Amino acid sequence: MTLLTKKIAIIDLGTNTFHLLVAALHDDGYKIVYQEKLPAKIGAGGINHGTITPEATTRAIGVLKKYRQTVDDMGVDQTLAFGTSALRSAKNQREVISKIKDATGIDVTVISGEQEAQYIYEGVRAAVNLGHQKSLIVDIGGGSVEFIIANEARVFWKQSFEIGGQRLLELFQKHDPILPDEVQKLHDYLAIQLQPLLTALTDHTPKTLVGSSGTFDTLSEIHCHRKGMMFEQTPETPLTLEGINDIYKELLLKNRAKRLLIPGMIELRVDMIVVTCSLIDFLLQAHEFEDVKVSSYSLKEGVLQQLSMQF
Repeated sequence: MTLLTKKIAIIDLGTNTFHLLVAALHDDGYKIVYQEKLPAKIGAGGINHGTITPEATTRAIGVLKKYRQTVDDMGVDQTLAFGTSALRSAKNQREVISKIKDATGIDVTVISGEQEAQYIYEGVRAAVNLGHQKSLIVDIGGGSVEFIIANEARVFWKQSFEIGGQRLLELFQKHDPILPDEVQKLHDYLAIQLQPLLTALTDHTPKTLVGSSGTFDTLSEIHCHRKGMMFEQTPETPLTLEGINDIYKELLLKNRAKRLLIPGMIELRVDMIVVTCSLIDFLLQAHEFEDVKVSSYSLKEGVLQQLSMQF
């Protein structure tokens, strides 16, 4: 019989959402025992100016106080917290981290875009059978987007770009529903910003698009509703390229209130989903993929994978 040896909490301080994962580490692996995600929106109002606003800091501390209470109640032995794009690019990063530490006792480690991409790869690889062919893994956050070209054995290319949903929303979506001209400007911007990715796609020709968590989770849930399928938050969830296209066409025509009425839509995603789907549409126009997969695992599961191997 395997004995429980350590309970660990991993917090992903995303630009839009803070994720909490609690796992029991055993000598032969791990078991996820609790997960929660709450909106903190630490990028709102400041991300394109390189700052975390006082209001965003207050929201972050509020969520982390709740998470601290949860991990204490669960008897967690160790808590690891990772800051990503919004904190990475904030001029007042140290001040915000210090306030979080003072208010919650949680130490936040800000990781590089490259480290974030590596953790995402480890998480996705644990959820999806990547096989021998190359895939393009895409993780769309509120602040950054990580692109990884890989198969089950190795990473061939990876890069993090500061073009996440909150940034794109504040830069380009001035009307609701979004205007065709705004979509075109967004695509023109991506064509410039993503030149290194476009070159890598030509060089490596990945056949499968693998979406990691976030927007892809919501697209999968909407797709399941439309197809009369039960949606379960399993490591890999259903989606098709045709399904993405159909949902995106509908999103372009609806304002926030009408988007919220779409079965499978959640309030956590409703504001950014138009611009994040526009980014996905850009990718599908730029490169021919044969299919799409969705991994509900991402950064925090990747951290867990590495910890379990070191245990």
